[in-house]
Amino acid sequence: MMRIFRDVCGVRLGLPASRRLLAIGAFFLRTETELVLKSRRVIPGRLLDERFRFDYPQMRGAIEEIASRFDPA
Repeated sequence: MMRIFRDVCGVRLGLPASRRLLAIGAFFLRTETELVLKSRRVIPGRLLDERFRFDYPQMRGAIEEIASRFDPA
């Protein structure tokens, strides 16, 4: 996901976030680091069963749309 964000925003380098840095951020946000460290592939089964139509079925399209709203040009 962060690779897509960097690509869309034109950022070449992404710094890795260490566990210690994530723990500090989680403390201030009053959350758990596990929410960041563990990833899950989630399929919206109920929405798909109901034939819900997503405007952006792929993440890249959604990120490009958001980025275009902040483009100063």
